[in-house]
Amino acid sequence: MNENTFVGDTKEGKKTRKWLTNLLNEYVVEVIFTKKDGTERVMNCTLREDYLPETTGAGRAASLDALSVFDTEVEDWRSFRWDSIKTVKVIVENVNA
Repeated sequence: MNENTFVGDTKEGKKTRKWLTNLLNEYVVEVIFTKKDGTERVMNCTLREDYLPETTGAGRAASLDALSVFDTEVEDWRSFRWDSIKTVKVIVENVNA
């Protein structure tokens, strides 16, 4: 991906940010991004209610540059910048029905 479609105030930027946010509300998603120090980070994260801890008090203010998500491996809140995203993969859980 040469140009990051998640950034900018364009229709496409807003649409792709909404797309990823909707995925995170439904699934655990693997996001690969570049950290501020230049290293690559792979994070399995979600915004699904059944994964989120109970919260008390006020959290951080929302940012237009970054998204706060729940890291399912470290079981804590983390964030990534929209302009640092390299890859997004949906993790499909094996559910025996």
